[in-house]
Amino acid sequence: MDLRIGVLASGRGSNFAALIRAIQEGRLRAEIRVLVSNRKGAGALDIAREHGIPAVFLSPKGYASPEEYDRAIMEVLETYGVNFVALAGYMRYITPGFVQKFRHRMVNIHPALLPSFGGKGMYGIHVHEAVLERGCKVTGVTVHIVDEQYDHGPIVLQRCVPVMEEDTPETLAARVLEQEHQVYAEALQLFAEDRVRVEGLRVRILPKK
Repeated sequence: MDLRIGVLASGRGSNFAALIRAIQEGRLRAEIRVLVSNRKGAGALDIAREHGIPAVFLSPKGYASPEEYDRAIMEVLETYGVNFVALAGYMRYITPGFVQKFRHRMVNIHPALLPSFGGKGMYGIHVHEAVLERGCKVTGVTVHIVDEQYDHGPIVLQRCVPVMEEDTPETLAARVLEQEHQVYAEALQLFAEDRVRVEGLRVRILPKK
């Protein structure tokens, strides 16, 4: 698949930067066409500008409903010829119309082993706090296809990360983030190689040709 990616991000953009790096190093065969953010001060916008990638800020306050806002984003993606969407720390619910437009062509990365520690409110440092509070010995990273529910769609790839006795939410977050930066590009490359088959809530990865 010829991946022409639109990235949606709300924060500093470390996963976005990792995808750019993977493309530059030849580990990901794709082109990032545009970066869209719902936050004016998002670091991801600066990263996009530094790399000559169109950076678009759209304030949700200018739209009457989440559906109208998502339609505006879809128009931006269409303008830049995007055929695949990657969420990289995007802190908004994706409305059903947006999901339908990019059905099985929109992915998200989550800093835990879904279906554990997912859902509304489970983002960023809150995830790692919950993992430690529960006493888990292993956590990890999940790349999944986006559907109409938070952190629910078919799982494409997962990577385990051990939880150390001395871990704090911050140290655990740092170690998980290292794996996020590797796994996201690997998952997208599977789509680039047309090796992802969705079968209900399961994903089958085809052998490399």
